[in-house]
This record gives sequence, structure tokens and C-alpha cells, in this order.
Amino acid sequence: MRRFLTTVLTLLLTLTPSFSQSLIPAFKAGDRVALVGDSITHGGHYHSYIWLYYMTRFPDMPLTFVNCGVGGDEAKSILGRWEWDIARRNPTYITLTFGMNDTGAFGVYDKENAAELSAEKVSVSLGYFSGITSILEALPSDVNVVMIGGSPYDETSTFNNAVFPGKNAAIQKIIAAQKTAADSHGWGFVDFNAPMVDIASKAQAEDPAYSFCPQDRVHPDKDGQMVMAYLFLKAQGLAGKKVAGIDIDASRKKILEEDNCKITNLSKAGGNISFDYLAAALPYPCDSVSEHGWGNIHSQRDALKMIPFTEEFNQETLRVRGLAAGDYRLVIDGQPIAVFSSSALSEGINMAELTNTPQYRQASAVMYLNEERFENDKRLREYVWMEYNMFNGTDQIFKDDLKSLGMVEAEAKKNPFVGYSSYWYKKSSIPEVRQAWEDLSSFYVERIYSINKPVTRRITIEKI
Repeated sequence: MRRFLTTVLTLLLTLTPSFSQSLIPAFKAGDRVALVGDSITHGGHYHSYIWLYYMTRFPDMPLTFVNCGVGGDEAKSILGRWEWDIARRNPTYITLTFGMNDTGAFGVYDKENAAELSAEKVSVSLGYFSGITSILEALPSDVNVVMIGGSPYDETSTFNNAVFPGKNAAIQKIIAAQKTAADSHGWGFVDFNAPMVDIASKAQAEDPAYSFCPQDRVHPDKDGQMVMAYLFLKAQGLAGKKVAGIDIDASRKKILEEDNCKITNLSKAGGNISFDYLAAALPYPCDSVSEHGWGNIHSQRDALKMIPFTEEFNQETLRVRGLAAGDYRLVIDGQPIAVFSSSALSEGINMAELTNTPQYRQASAVMYLNEERFENDKRLREYVWMEYNMFNGTDQIFKDDLKSLGMVEAEAKKNPFVGYSSYWYKKSSIPEVRQAWEDLSSFYVERIYSINKPVTRRITIEKI
């Protein structure tokens, strides 16, 4: 396993320049980010994980993320809902991903002429994509547009589920068209597909049944969603930016480095050294609980075994040189945290990996509130899903009357997707309920940005 992890880390650190350089703009204060896609955006965590990074790393830079994903969407339906679902959000930054549904499944890859049928579906999808690009071309020049090459369809895992050979190659054709459009218009581009295929192939060399999408080969589990967030943040050029960095010479009672933090009131008493520490950011918290939807089994934290996120994005380093030989207890705000040797402290430790520090606990509160916001926003997307999938093109769209409810109840008996969303539709078809959910999302965001500011911590390195 150690050899496998080393191989995967080496892979990520040596990705081609297109993944190791800043290709897409970083977000700026006040950005309204519309994330357009299918169910992988609608119900996926990658954008929630990206926002969590900004919430903790840039606590004084508020952003707004708008989930504009709809399960089952293709380029055609994205184009059809653009005005009433995306444009009205007045985004300053738009990401677009599609292709999983555009490339088909049963009725394509189980046919003898699968290659021909697949090519036809890709051609149709790209025709509608051309309509989307026309809309994007007309946007003001200060609106950032980023094409996201969608996550892969897993054809190679051996777990028990139907396989559609050639489907991911079809998705990659759509991604190539996205890249061409991005290059010709000066838009940003980041690919999730190729890196995730490479990482999964290494994992499957150790465990042939491993998959980022263990339920259906389509929807990435939380570890896959975290990999997607990592690739996006890396493309924004944010790798290497520390949470904070502290370097102190205890023997001379001297501060050698304050990186993204401020050290004050440095004192030394006997074998102990103490100081006040005010960071400009919080460590990035990673959830160790697996997703409860789609039968998922992997957690966000599981991704850290596969990507160098901690090394590149989550370093809160504490280095104390000149200590007498022996063991020392790290104490923060009077709370014992961990014991380290003088040599380990001289080399430097990463406090971001210590989940019991006060600053990590503060970041965890941000993480859990952000998850509550995510779940609430997802309910609102179920309403959009129902309106578009049940009523688009009919005189019942957005009527939400008794006739609409009857249509949904009848269809729910035949269609499991409608059956799942019907529960939320019965609630969200009432305008006052939708407004309450929207108010709740705003409350969560306001609360997050009120508690995400780092506070001064008293740190003591205590001789045992």
C-alpha cells in the first residue's frame, strides 16, 4: 500500500504542465460563481469543497456559489434552461461541465454499431454546445468562463455493475471540444477526466474493484469529489500557499519567520517557550464520514491518501529550533494537543494535521455549516429538476398547482427518479417553503463568514 500511495503522489506531482500551472482565474471578493452541470454538480460535493477552501483560507473574502446543476442534463437541456436558471443569477464566474448524459448508455454501447451511435450522440451534443458558446460569447468581458472536462465514466473497475466500453472515450471527445472552445475564446479550462483516470488506474492495480464511482460508475464518491476540488484549486494556482508558517529560535528567543500570521508576546521560562499566534487563515478540515447518498462508502479524507492536497494546500507549520533535547507537549489555549520530540519540532510539524487544535475545531464548525448549506441548496435543485423534467414544454411549468402535484404523483409510481424528487417537490412547490430554504442558505453563508475569522491563540511548547 505504501508503494501504491507513493506512486499516486508522484503521479499527481508530475502531471503535465496543463495541470500544474494556473490556467483558470482565482476567485475574487464578491464573485458570484455559477456551477453549471448535470447530477455530478447537482448532488456532488466538489464545489462545496472548493468553497470551503476559500472560506477557511480567505476568511475576509466573501463569495457566493450557486449550484446550477440538474440531474440528467445534457448540453441541450442546459441551453434550454440558461435564461431562467443561470442568467438570472447574474454570475461573475461561470463553470460548465457536461457529457456524461450526452454520450448515452443502454441503447448505444450494447449495440453492434456502438461506435457509430456514440459518435452521433456526441455530434448532437456539440451542436447544442455551439448554442451555449454563443451565449457565453455575448457575456460582458469581466465575466470569467471556465470549461470543466467532466469526471470519468469508470470502465475498468471490476465491481459488479454493467459496463459501457467506449463511453469515457466519447466523453473525452466532448472535453476536447470544450478545450478547443476555451482556447479560441480565451476562457479557462481544467480537465478532471484524464487525471482521475490515471489515479484510478493506479488504485485498481492494488484493488481491481476500486472505483471513484462505486455505486454506478458515473457519480464520484466523496473521495472523487475531493480530487475534483483539488484539481480545480491547483488549476487556480493556489498550491503552495500556506495556512501559516511559524519558525522560532528558542535558544535566542527570536522569531525567524511569520508566514501569513503574526507572532507576539514571545516568552521563555525554564524549558518552556510561549507566544501568541494570530493566523490569517484556518486549516482546511476534511470530513471522515462517507456520503449517505448513492450508496457511497468513501469519505473526503480518503482522498488525502491519493493526492498531495495536504502537502500543497494545507500546511500550518510550526518549527521551534534550539530546544534542549527531550520531549515537549504542544499546548494551545491551555489545551494539551500532542507530544513531539525536540528533533521533530526542530524539523517542523504541520498543525493542520492535528484535528484536536482549537483552530481546527473552529474550521470544523465552518465545514459542518457549509455541509448544511450544501444539503439545503440541493433541495432547491430538486425543485428545478422536477420543473424541467416533468413540465418543461408544457403549460404546467412553474404552475405548481393541484394538477401538477397529481402529474408528479402518477409519474412517481413508474419513475424512481421522479419518486425520489417528489418528496421535495411537494414541499418546494409551495412558494413560502422555497423562500424559507433560500433564506436558510443565506443564513448559513452569513453565519459561516461570521465565525471563520482566526483568533489569537496562546501556544506553549512545554518541556516534559
